[in-house]
Amino acid sequence: MTTKTASVHHADLSKNHSNNEIPRLVTLMTWIAWVALGVGVLLCLMNLNQFNDRNTGLMVGLGFIVGSVHIYVIGTAMGLVHKRHLDNNKQPF
Repeated sequence: MTTKTASVHHADLSKNHSNNEIPRLVTLMTWIAWVALGVGVLLCLMNLNQFNDRNTGLMVGLGFIVGSVHIYVIGTAMGLVHKRHLDNNKQPF
């Protein structure tokens, strides 16, 4: 069995993003995480009658809840990394 691999020798980090792109993305991911959490809680409450692993609605609801936490953590981390990048690249006057 073979696998294809690719290596990146030089990443172009010189692209300047507008100051509004990353905070907007973080806000969007936060909203998506809250919506996924709401859907997950709703699915869990609707399918709570049989609490076992064969209850597909309950398992999907739990998946939405876990997924919402991952979405929120990734969005928050992106915001913090961007903020640190901006703080480290400030030029002294």
